[in-house]
Amino acid sequence: MTFDLFEQTRRPDSQLLYRRNDPNDPRLGELVSASPDVYASSQVVLLGCPQDEGVSRNQGRLGAHLAPDEIRRCFYRLAVGTLAEHHPLNLFDLGNTIIQPTLEETHNLHQKIVRQLIADGKIVIMLGGGNDVSYPDCSALALETGDVLAFNIDAHFDVRADSPRNSGTPYRQLLEEKHIKPEQFYEVGNQPFSNSPIYRRYLLDQGANICNLRELQESGITPYFENVLKRSPNKAIFWGIDLDVVRAADAPGVSAPNPVGMGGEDLCRITELAGCDPRTRIIEFSEVNPEYDIDQRTCRLAAAAIFYCLLGFQNRN
Repeated sequence: MTFDLFEQTRRPDSQLLYRRNDPNDPRLGELVSASPDVYASSQVVLLGCPQDEGVSRNQGRLGAHLAPDEIRRCFYRLAVGTLAEHHPLNLFDLGNTIIQPTLEETHNLHQKIVRQLIADGKIVIMLGGGNDVSYPDCSALALETGDVLAFNIDAHFDVRADSPRNSGTPYRQLLEEKHIKPEQFYEVGNQPFSNSPIYRRYLLDQGANICNLRELQESGITPYFENVLKRSPNKAIFWGIDLDVVRAADAPGVSAPNPVGMGGEDLCRITELAGCDPRTRIIEFSEVNPEYDIDQRTCRLAAAAIFYCLLGFQNRN
């Protein structure tokens, strides 16, 4: 029995689907579809989860609930570019998960939606919201495929031993509920001043992999990820990308700004690599906070990173 995606999500606002109406300069808003009758033929599905209750529980600054639509506003204004030169990606926007009275109920519903998308053979681009959404996203992929390689590309480990759940707990939940195996879990881009040594020891004791930002820069982004991907036997890959992994100069609009993170161009290289791997099923962007953004800088970066995902997907074909 299938799950009715369209009863549990709200269609994207048509005003966000930008149209320039210039045949010489088409935009992504003219490429995407949002009508339920074309869902079956789509390959890539955008989905938002516009909530920041988990951020509030984690004592963070609020505003991430605005991110899915503000990222869309920037993304759909981008030029189609080289995406128009090859086989079309059949991009579909499912809209946003309908937010429930509690975070736990929202997660339960969102997990069912994402699991159905995976069962339908879609590649999912997920727009948070707080980073707590990694729990329903990655667990949905694990429940459907049973074999997941997971990346948390983030300044923070997000393995807090907190109850109730919040934006700092998703990967501890995933590990302890055995949705992901520690040896197939990679914490990438983290900062020593952003994490407790207790949580670092927890990850190492579990057998998880940690590569902080300096180590990533020294090894090189492309060689590091290519080596991990080459060695991985997994059938499905989850990429969780918290925008606070990027330096505040490039991404000021996040829940927890990072003074010395990676550059925006580095993030786009990672998302293109993610898109290129045929096992990638979910690429998730979280913790964009439009309330604190400057000239849409962070939303524009997230939009550019999604564009590079699509370039990667296209290279598969």
